[in-house]
Amino acid sequence: MNTKLTLTIEKEVIEIAKEYAKEKGQSLSEMVENYFKLVTVSKVRMQEKQLSPKVRKLRGIIKIDQNIDYKQTLTEELSKKYGV
Repeated sequence: MNTKLTLTIEKEVIEIAKEYAKEKGQSLSEMVENYFKLVTVSKVRMQEKQLSPKVRKLRGIIKIDQNIDYKQTLTEELSKKYGV
């Protein structure tokens, strides 16, 4: 069941967020809802039916080595990108 929520956010932030959501093919409401789900997942285990259809479709398509050093990989990729 969807319920209306009123938020007070700086106008510039809303404009940027709307543009970002449009680029990602989402509504601003979907984007905010997905953010809230992401930050609260540690308190409540997210069930499959709670995910947006787009997230459900993408879930599990990327397989990674369990021993990956995320911080090391991130550092290497940022160094490549920014030439540091």
